[in-house]
Parts: sequence; structure tokens; C-alpha cells
Amino acid sequence: MNNDCIFCKICAGELPATKVYEDQDVIAFMDIAPVSKGHTLVIPKEHSDPITGTPDETLAKLIAVAKKIVDAQIRGLDADGVNVTQANGKAAGQIIPHIHFHIIPRYNTSENTKNWVPGKYENQDEMQKFADKIKNSIRNI
Repeated sequence: MNNDCIFCKICAGELPATKVYEDQDVIAFMDIAPVSKGHTLVIPKEHSDPITGTPDETLAKLIAVAKKIVDAQIRGLDADGVNVTQANGKAAGQIIPHIHFHIIPRYNTSENTKNWVPGKYENQDEMQKFADKIKNSIRNI
């Protein structure tokens, strides 16, 4: 654990998160500034950064969970498509220096299909409803 890392603090239970998935090595939770509602982050519990410094075994676990979240967003949120993104370093737009994947549901009716314009939930209850839809739609593939 990195004591200065927000994501490590979430993994340790020191900061709250609206989780949709958790196993021994990985957690997935709602992004608090979603590009579209349902935007989920997938992170390893063990601190690692950047992608080039992350063990292949960890990356394999992350992408396997990302695949589950993509499927859950398509089925649970009726998403027409999904962006899976991962940034490395400030120049790439990375804010939290802990490897993570963004899983962003996309819709044919949305004007925001390519731009990264953060949105927000009306309240915690709305965020929880989206989290529940994803959580309840996760399956082993």
C-alpha cells in the first residue's frame, strides 16, 4: 500500500467507494466524475503504476475483470457500446498514480461519444442504482 494513494486508501477501506465487484486481487467501483452514468474503475488492490511497471499477472487479472464489467454494463445498463481506457502519466490525463482501467458505457443517443467530459450523479442514491445494475449483471464469462 502507498500511504499517499487515494486508490490504496479505498482498497484499505479508509475512503468510501461504491463497489460493483471485488475479489482477492481486484476491485471495481463507480467513478465519482463519470463520463457517462455507470462509468466504472477497475484497479488492483496492490499498488502498481504505470502499466509498464505492473506485473503481467496483475494486468491479466485487471483485464479479466474489465471484461466482466463491460459485459455487465451492456446487459445491465443496455449500453450500445463501451470504452475501455487506461492512461499513464499526467500528460496522458492520469490523475491518480495507481494503475486503473476506465470502463465507460456509451449510447447511440448520447452526444458525448468521443469526448471526455466528466458528468455527475444527482446524488449517492442515483450512483448506487447504477452500481447495483452493474453489480447484479456481473457474470463469469
